[in-house]
Parts: sequence; C-alpha cells; structure tokens
Amino acid sequence: MLADGFDYPVGKPNGAGYYVYRGFSSNGHLGEDWNGNGGGDTDEGDPVYSTAHGVVLFAEDYRKGWGNVVIIRHAYREKTGQIAFIDSLYGHLKVRSVKVGQQVTRGQLVGTIGCGPGRMYAAHLHYEIRRDLRVGMRRELYPKTYETYHSPRYFMDSNRSLRMENRRVRVPINTFLKSNPNRVTTATIDVPELTSGTTVRPAVPANVESVIQAETNIEAATPKKSKSLFEKLFGN
Repeated sequence: MLADGFDYPVGKPNGAGYYVYRGFSSNGHLGEDWNGNGGGDTDEGDPVYSTAHGVVLFAEDYRKGWGNVVIIRHAYREKTGQIAFIDSLYGHLKVRSVKVGQQVTRGQLVGTIGCGPGRMYAAHLHYEIRRDLRVGMRRELYPKTYETYHSPRYFMDSNRSLRMENRRVRVPINTFLKSNPNRVTTATIDVPELTSGTTVRPAVPANVESVIQAETNIEAATPKKSKSLFEKLFGN
C-alpha cells in the first residue's frame, strides 16, 4: 500500500513528549536518537510506531551494539509523480512487536524503546531512513552520505501528508541479508595494450593447442593432388 504520509516514530504523530538528542550528520551519525523529555531511562518501554504504511523486512535481535532492530520498507509517490521506496530502521528496542513479512500501517506499534544490548545505552530510539535499499545491517559497505540516507526529520516533514491512494504496489524484497549477497565485487582484469598493426591473440590452453598442432601436421604431410589436363590447359 502506498504511504499516505510520514509521521514521527514516537509521540505520534508529531513527537509530543520527545526530542532529538543527537541528529543526523553525513559521514557521522546516520540517524536520529529520540529521547523522552524526562531524560535518563524514563522513556524505557515507551511505544515506537511505524512512520508510514509498509512491510517489515527485518525484525530480530542483532546484538553488536544494536540489540532489537526492525526495518520497514515504504512505497510512496514523490512530488515528481514517480513511486519511490525508502527503509525506516528502529534500533535498540526493548521488545519487537512485528515480524518479517508483516504489513503495517502508519502509526502501528512496532516495538518499545530500550537500552540496547546489555543495557549499554541510556534508553532511546535510534531511527534511520535509508534511500539505498541494499543497506540492511551492513552500513559499512555503503557511503555514509545523502546518497544512501535521508535526514529523518527533513524527510518526514517534507512528506507528512501525501495523497491518499487506495492501491497496492509491488515492493522489492530480498535486497539485503546478513551476508549481503547483493554486494558485487569484481577482480582486476589485465588487458594487453594494443598498438597499431599488432594482433593480440588469446592464450590457447595446452590441450587445445596440441589438437591444433596435430591437425596442422596432418595437413602438411598430405601430398598435394596433381592438376588435371583441363586445369593445365586453362591455367587453373
């Protein structure tokens, strides 16, 4: 279902009772840390909501400084009229309330605010919006810039209210996994330098070369056929 707008992920719809302690910065902090106005761990267990209609593509305890994470993919129509996709990420959750493949609506509960794995942080929600659908949990593989990410509040404020369209769209899935199979690596290929009048021939495997040489030897050993009287008279 196309998103009809994007709300804030806490204090729905406008973030009431919360503030951004740490914002987005290119090549720095790639999301926003939302905290309750009470400070400390007073917001632990508070509800976290889906920012828009979408489908859950990731929901698990990733540990590694992340803890419980949910990633939701959203389809929306840009001002140009084109349909585009973004991923929203909700990190350090205390509990997850959705599962992979589940369709969610704008403002639906996806989990609660937590302190990360082993309570390594003060309670807060780490929230990201990704333009690049390949990132998943492998942020180190992609540019930490606006090429890959949106500044969350700027994106949400720019798309708070979108035209209601009661239609379904095909959403790309399997664009990321833990092992990130979509990452393509290429080896360096050495190409011989060409000069004018030079013919570069490919290297021929030894077994093929031996067959070619054998056929050449047979042809060389075969006596030439004598010309007929007709060929001698007409010079053919």
